[in-house]
Amino acid sequence: YIQSGENILAVMVLRWSDGSFLEDQDHWWMAGIYRDVYLYSTESVFIADVFAIASLDDHYKHGLLTVMTTIGSQLDIKGNWSIGAQLFDANKKPVFNADLKGYVDTRERFLNHQVKLEQVVRNPRLWSSEDPYLYTLIVYLQDPEGRRLETTSCRVGFRRVEVKNRELLINGRPVLLKGVNRHEHDDVRGKAVTYESMLTDVKLMKQFNFNAVRTSHYPNDPRWYDLCDEYGIYVIDEANIECHCYQQLCQEPRWTQAFLTRGMRMVLRDKNHPSIILWSLGNESGYGFNHDALASWIRGFDPTRPLHYEGAISGVENWGKGHHATDIVCPMYPQIKDIIHWAEHTDDWRPLIMCEYSHAMGNSNGNLKEYWEAIETYHGLQGGFIWDWVDQGLKKVDDQGHEYWAYGGDFGDEPNDRNFCINGLVWPDRKPHPAMYEFKKLAQPVAVEAKDLHQGELIITNKQDFTSLGWLKGDWNLTVDGIVISKGKLPYLKTPPGESEEIVLPITKPRMKPGQECFLNVRFTTRRETHWAPQGHEVAWEQFAMPFEDKYREKVHIKGDNLCLEQNDKHAKIKGKNFQVEFDRQSGCLGSIIYYGQEMLVAGPKLNIWRAPTDNDGVKSLPNQMRNKALERWIAVGFDDLRYNTYQTAVRKNKDGSVRVVIQQFIACRASPRAFDHKHIYTIYPSGDIVVENTIKVDRKLPDLPRIGVTLALPPGLENLCWFGRGPHENYCDRKAGAPVGLYCGTVDEQYVPYIMPQENGNKTDVRWLFLQAEKGVGLLFVGMRQLEFSVSHFTADDLYHAFHTNELQRRGEIILNLDCRQRGLGGASCGPDTLEKYLIKPGIYRFEYRIRPYLVDQDDPARLARQLIK
Repeated sequence: YIQSGENILAVMVLRWSDGSFLEDQDHWWMAGIYRDVYLYSTESVFIADVFAIASLDDHYKHGLLTVMTTIGSQLDIKGNWSIGAQLFDANKKPVFNADLKGYVDTRERFLNHQVKLEQVVRNPRLWSSEDPYLYTLIVYLQDPEGRRLETTSCRVGFRRVEVKNRELLINGRPVLLKGVNRHEHDDVRGKAVTYESMLTDVKLMKQFNFNAVRTSHYPNDPRWYDLCDEYGIYVIDEANIECHCYQQLCQEPRWTQAFLTRGMRMVLRDKNHPSIILWSLGNESGYGFNHDALASWIRGFDPTRPLHYEGAISGVENWGKGHHATDIVCPMYPQIKDIIHWAEHTDDWRPLIMCEYSHAMGNSNGNLKEYWEAIETYHGLQGGFIWDWVDQGLKKVDDQGHEYWAYGGDFGDEPNDRNFCINGLVWPDRKPHPAMYEFKKLAQPVAVEAKDLHQGELIITNKQDFTSLGWLKGDWNLTVDGIVISKGKLPYLKTPPGESEEIVLPITKPRMKPGQECFLNVRFTTRRETHWAPQGHEVAWEQFAMPFEDKYREKVHIKGDNLCLEQNDKHAKIKGKNFQVEFDRQSGCLGSIIYYGQEMLVAGPKLNIWRAPTDNDGVKSLPNQMRNKALERWIAVGFDDLRYNTYQTAVRKNKDGSVRVVIQQFIACRASPRAFDHKHIYTIYPSGDIVVENTIKVDRKLPDLPRIGVTLALPPGLENLCWFGRGPHENYCDRKAGAPVGLYCGTVDEQYVPYIMPQENGNKTDVRWLFLQAEKGVGLLFVGMRQLEFSVSHFTADDLYHAFHTNELQRRGEIILNLDCRQRGLGGASCGPDTLEKYLIKPGIYRFEYRIRPYLVDQDDPARLARQLIK
């Protein structure tokens, strides 16, 4: 077909074919060519293939390099054709004293001839995620005259992968897989992913302490494996087989060749990558003899890697089955109690590694801490792969020129799963979700325990498998109410992998005022620049509450001018020096706080039990995804439509000069005429302090609640926020391990987390106090008598609930402040287990108390005011 001069190359792209039935993956179905396609020419005799196996002996000390070279030819090969090979280390120095050499057996006519070369490599530097050391193998073809006709190369990593005694072993060590599933996705190019995007992904994974990736659910761009080899990421390479709507195909003889071809192509293409530690037979395609046939071929061709296939053990009752097709018990979205029960009772020789868990759809990844507590406690549990890496949104622009990320159905595409492709740990532009910091903390390679905090004695444990802690440097600081008052460096640590050592820090008890808290913070950062992070990149941290603080706040007896009380049937006004407070007796609301002539309140505080549902509460864009979920229960009982009734408002002056306002309300919903009884007691002091006591009784016939607290609206202008609690990113009761207690500042707008499907966001837990203030003038302080949760935004819960894309949100001028006694955990119920029982808010009686204090920005210290206990 090829002739001299110009030729026309015609390419036909088939959008649909019989192969489409095996490509039913949960992601965008995009047609076209999205990877490089290339043509190349060879001599009449050429190197057709090289299979380099760099294995280790039973003591994991010496290596054996086996090079299987296939010579291709369309002609009879005659004479002494030979294959030569040399191995070079990372410094380009040859490993062998002389090139390895083997001759082509030409006694019989074959289309392909194989030459096998073997050589022991003594004490090679081993490849692992922690130390991804690569050698370079050069293979060349010589004709009978000794001329080199072709030279090719590949990178080689010496490592050994085994499964035995309920452990997946890498170089003899049971490695915990801290993994994530990754679709190939670009928000502009679709599945045509650039090298730069891949490089960003692999660096981010390393920076956030991931060590493994699953190529869900198809073999990836070849360049991705090169990066995983180089940067150190363990890979489950997965065949392009998924037919979860037609699972009977796995038992159809007519489809056997299709199954085999897809798996074989993957193995033949990717076999030389040391990063690949497991072959996967596909995803969600049932289990049948077609899988067993593919498993048999792979085991025969490449016995150096175990097999993975979830379909062979699908369902907790089948975890002990499917041994021929999978060497790993690899369930999807198991409950924590089930993997613990398996670890305690199984006699299976295979380890359990979750192929998918902790569905990262929207504001998600609750319960991660409990998963990893189980993994690190029970033998046989060896980690898992979060679903998944990137939100698969596509960039779109609306009629007003606002950019947003679109999802299923936004292009008129039918059928679709709406935002069920928006389930990543990073946004499409690769900005990390807050949940990434939770995983980073749980997966960090260093553990720090307190032996004696009074004496500064700590135990440092190296959780790595192969390398010492010498690549990290440590430092510490002591904070009082979030302010650093002393700091220092840790001694140089060379703690071997899996071992611990004790250190002593020169800590002295600081001078502290009543009500202050002291924390010890220990950090580990990169000692030098690495190829995936700059020098000083934080790898691990730990925080300890020091046993120094005076838990009793400074008691302040308020003295000052008596308050003036004016009241009638509609209003009650309390006036003091430079401030005025007004209540609406009929609505039962604190309606106004005026301080130095400036209004500090628009509305509230008002009982708040509603939140803009997260995708785990129920996917609001997909009614079928709300069934048996929290959102379905909440809407059924009417939590989204409460009716407030005030039945008592009592106001009186106290002997100490304060004014006490008691408001009692009952709140109705569709399921109960008296769903909530709310008694709030306001005590207003001459200083302008307002102490608010809340008692809320929840009808026991109701389901668990989204939250229990109050909501307020504050006027525009109080945009500067500081809080003493967990941060700096959002955190929730079941996702706060990665958020240390500290003093954090920012703007109201900066607290908004722009999930592609608008939903609950921006919460902070374990909050002692917070304040909002203008650049100049006045501010408003809120102090929890016990630790509170809060969020602040320019959107209401209903604004977020009724929007389906970020560009639909209209920023309000007023500031919405939620003060919560508790908020429900996040869980992972969009696809997986719901929030754990201990993080639910059940009906009962709840009490919480907080203090409001207006202040002058240029005269008062809100941190000092927060420590006071008003009497």
